[in-house]
Amino acid sequence: MFAQIDKIITAIDNAVWGLPLICLIMATGIFLTARLGLVQIRHLGKAFKFMFKDEEDGSGEVTSFGALCTALSATIGTGNITGVATAIALGGPGALFWMVIAAFFGMATKYAEGLLAIKYRTIDEDGHVLGGPFYYIENGMGKKWTWLAKIFAFFGAGVGLFGIGTFTQVNSIASAVKNFFDPDMAHTVSLFGGNYSWATVVAGVILTLCVGLVVLGGIQRIAKVSEVIVPFMAVLYVGLAVIIIITNITAVPAALASIVKSAFTGSALAGGAVGSVFVAMQKGVARGIFSNESGLGSAPIAAAAARTKEPVRQGLVSMTGTFIDTIVICTMTGLSIVIAGSWLNPELEGVAITMDAFQKGLPFPSFVATFSLMLCLVFFAFTTILGWNYYGERCVEYLFNRNKGVVMGYRILYILAVFIGPYMTVKAVWNIADIFNALMAFPNLIALLALNGVIVKETSDFHAKHNGSY
Repeated sequence: MFAQIDKIITAIDNAVWGLPLICLIMATGIFLTARLGLVQIRHLGKAFKFMFKDEEDGSGEVTSFGALCTALSATIGTGNITGVATAIALGGPGALFWMVIAAFFGMATKYAEGLLAIKYRTIDEDGHVLGGPFYYIENGMGKKWTWLAKIFAFFGAGVGLFGIGTFTQVNSIASAVKNFFDPDMAHTVSLFGGNYSWATVVAGVILTLCVGLVVLGGIQRIAKVSEVIVPFMAVLYVGLAVIIIITNITAVPAALASIVKSAFTGSALAGGAVGSVFVAMQKGVARGIFSNESGLGSAPIAAAAARTKEPVRQGLVSMTGTFIDTIVICTMTGLSIVIAGSWLNPELEGVAITMDAFQKGLPFPSFVATFSLMLCLVFFAFTTILGWNYYGERCVEYLFNRNKGVVMGYRILYILAVFIGPYMTVKAVWNIADIFNALMAFPNLIALLALNGVIVKETSDFHAKHNGSY
């Protein structure tokens, strides 16, 4: 039965992540890049400056840096470790090239999302900030488009519950813990019709308890935790990847050549199948979107809570998230995997590919390399679970007019999804996540294109007002 379900899920995944959606995502990013005059190049320096410099009289619930870290806590996750490995295994090294290209144009998309999140957010009587795609669809495009906003909110809640927020993160954590503590499956238990390592079971239970204890804290607690954990885990992971690249510097030119060449010519994949350029592009764009979420509309939910009165400022800060997540961290992961050749081993999948690359590439004992990657993945995935719980709850709040009972019900389902996550198969997990990502992206991309005039005007007015004084 599970095999048949896997086939159905795969067929749906291939349909929704076909040429139309890939073209729509890329076209939106390219269009906004042109309309905004290469904002991701011309104003990247200012974006990093604004990231650390708060507005003195801005209104909101958290700092701009806190909002960014909340968004990064949800975006820097298993997509950076497991997702990159999966993309390269299925699409060849060229998938990394298309991932970076998609991220470059995605920076303009993320800028637009952050800008609109601030412009069209609302603040209720309690000072509770309400914002995100459902509000810029409803308030920006008009009440007649409320149905589109509700579609986004429905799929947004679904992405958190069945996609990025739970299954993929927990599954990757459980796999990493099992590979470290019980790689030979010496201690197993029968559950849900299969044999699982006790390490998997214990990791799942502990993670479920931790998530259950933290998700009650809301955006302030998530932001405070993220401001500490996100910079630490990003620096730790990038540092390890840099060590791999430096100690294998002679292999870097050939790895880069392989990445660029296979992006346009295809590549022999694991198992001997010939990968087409389209497969590399499809997997690269899909996993890139999964990783940095540009175009999905998730990050603006966190951006809306930032203490700022300038939509452009938060748009620029939001843009840095895609740069850090994909162009820096995913590239480091991909280079490490290509240099080590781990993607060519048909017996490896998911996090095991990246684990193999770290073991081969780091000049440390295998034990240290494995433990370091496991630690990074646990941090990455845990913060993503927390961030996406916040996103999902905001979507549910919008759908049910802040009904506390429904929100609590979603919270319980979310914790339950974390509990069963370790027992889902890797392929099924990633395919389900891809499907929900695609369905969530459509309403948001429509809104970005419809409101592009607003985005351009806000940008022009901001730069005219400040005249380079910022």
